[in-house]
Amino acid sequence: MKRRLFLIAAAALTLPSLALAHGPTRQKVTVTAEVAADPADVWAAIGNFQDMSWHTAVHSSTGEDGNDIDATRQLVLGAEGGPTIDEVLYKYSAEKMSYSYRITEVKVEVLPVTNYSSHLTVKPRDGGGSLVEWRGAFYRGYPNNDPPEELNDAAAIAAVTGVYQAGLDALVERFGAPGS
Repeated sequence: MKRRLFLIAAAALTLPSLALAHGPTRQKVTVTAEVAADPADVWAAIGNFQDMSWHTAVHSSTGEDGNDIDATRQLVLGAEGGPTIDEVLYKYSAEKMSYSYRITEVKVEVLPVTNYSSHLTVKPRDGGGSLVEWRGAFYRGYPNNDPPEELNDAAAIAAVTGVYQAGLDALVERFGAPGS
């Protein structure tokens, strides 16, 4: 009986420290924008996995295999010779106006994330126009406990949110907001 009580007490004291010892948790971000254009027009602008010229942060994009599953692309950010992000397409539906992709290579100094996947979709909006949704899931750029500030969860969430918001703002600028 004493041994059993000892084991229960030991477990009770150990469990809180195990909770503190876990690594990072998967973060999720969803950003949406409403645009005045018909979904087919918005999809025509963003639906080609090989072409991200609609995003203001992307200087150029090159890739292989179009919109086929396992197609690849490399984004050059900012200007010629800028930092790059390599991505692979793993889901694509022109009918549903959506695609999903993963980052295969990026320096955490460029985007402070690891194990990143994303989904971009265009839907009809009640009352006309479109709803564009961009969502992602990822881990922070530093996989261990006690990350530096620039690689912690908050930095990862802020960076991904900023990327999504800049892209969606560019679509609103291009197509207009509903009712404007």
